[in-house]
Amino acid sequence: MRLAFSTLGMPGQGLSEAVATAVEYGCAGLELRLHPDTGVHAGLSPAERATVRAALAGLEISALAGYVRIAVAGPDEPVVRALRDDLALAADLGAPGVRVFPGGEDVEAGARRLRAVADLCVESGVRVLVETHDAMPTGASVGRLLDAAGVPEAAGALWDVLHPWRHGEEPAETLAALAGHLAYAQIKDAVSATDTTPVPMWSGGVPLDECGELLRGFGGWVSLEWERTWYPHVAPVEEILPGAREWVARFSA
Repeated sequence: MRLAFSTLGMPGQGLSEAVATAVEYGCAGLELRLHPDTGVHAGLSPAERATVRAALAGLEISALAGYVRIAVAGPDEPVVRALRDDLALAADLGAPGVRVFPGGEDVEAGARRLRAVADLCVESGVRVLVETHDAMPTGASVGRLLDAAGVPEAAGALWDVLHPWRHGEEPAETLAALAGHLAYAQIKDAVSATDTTPVPMWSGGVPLDECGELLRGFGGWVSLEWERTWYPHVAPVEEILPGAREWVARFSA
């Protein structure tokens, strides 16, 4: 496992500060949230993209955390266009994947849209990472979508360890449902299944040790998603990263 953290955890701070924090706390990469507020988004010019690459100072990008909703109801074209834009940005920045949300329950539409970008993914070497989130919070639901798409070279699953568990899916069930699809993991702890306020690792209700044992031997990225952007009262990410680093070390052996 390779540790990264999401820039979601450092609201109001620039990329150079996030890079410095990642290096200081032994991270191998950064997960970059796509939003105008972060300075990283699909509207960047070629020169601005070069500036982002230079700011990374050799640190890897684990993924771009985008907000395309792949299974939302409605026409395909706007969704596919937005996803293509994010994939092109990822290719320019050297990111291996783009996170998307389901956003809806239309499995057929989501599968169709993933197939529509499959050639671009293969050509660029960037995968779409469908997160266990919102309308498809479980491994079972995301697994069904990816099975329907049938493009494993282009799309994989992002297991956010919080959401399946808080919707009643045991970690072993999540992993079994994502068999053959798992490409990325996000770790975090929260107060409980009904109170998702972030708390330091091992101080909340998320079964982190069980998830870690299941992920032992996983060779992909594991990102600490510390959602201080949404919960500004919680501790700074610098206080949480040592626990995430310990978690990765414990379950990488």
